[in-house]
Amino acid sequence: MIKPFQIVKPNVGLAEQVAQALSAQISAGQLAAGDKLATESVLAQQFGVSRTVVREAVSRLKSLGLLESRQGSGVFVRVLGFSPLNFDASLAVSRQAVIQMVEVRRGLEAEVAALAAERRSAEDLLRIRQAMQALAAAVAAGGDGAEEDVTFHRAIADAAQNPFLISTLDYLRQFLRGATRVTRANEARRSDFARQVKNEHEAIVSALEAANPARARRAAAAHMNNAIKRIEQADPAFWVQEGVQLASALVTGAARP
Repeated sequence: MIKPFQIVKPNVGLAEQVAQALSAQISAGQLAAGDKLATESVLAQQFGVSRTVVREAVSRLKSLGLLESRQGSGVFVRVLGFSPLNFDASLAVSRQAVIQMVEVRRGLEAEVAALAAERRSAEDLLRIRQAMQALAAAVAAGGDGAEEDVTFHRAIADAAQNPFLISTLDYLRQFLRGATRVTRANEARRSDFARQVKNEHEAIVSALEAANPARARRAAAAHMNNAIKRIEQADPAFWVQEGVQLASALVTGAARP
């Protein structure tokens, strides 16, 4: 029986909290290997969230290999032969760990952008532009735009039309999201950083619209390289005040609510 859901981490999204709660149930043996997960509607009621939130949480756990769908039967807890990712928390909450995660993103995002430039449809371009507008709106409203940034890059990944790359990004998404929170929070503190990010996103989208894979690859890699530089240039006070707390999301997979 899942305990009543409470928001105990206000800086962490609801879907992530639900994913952590379910993961904790699995680790504790309260949801055993082979057990069938309750339906979306039942979980939504138990957690007090929307079905959309439950769906995203379940998707994250599927990407981590903790859950699996069986056609016509539902979602089940998988039998695991190994732990997919096991970060050392003492190492992960550091500036260097954030930079290393952005390096991981650099390799993935550059190839994704190149493929998207080759394969994108008009509908893909529209979704990417809409995601970029949503990001701008979030920043204009005073937010850091971390979730909108993730959505923007996921829209580009969808346009690449490579399910293996998309699955890899989904697998790493909760850890990459932690690095994104740090970079976005740092960038939101300085207007020059915010302008740079906007221009870099525009350069990527422009290359996609021009159907220029080489240019898209360069633009995406440059965006990640510059994100690293912005972290390196961050005010030391940022890391003391916010950076370590935000970077703790890098070990979400090992965290418990």
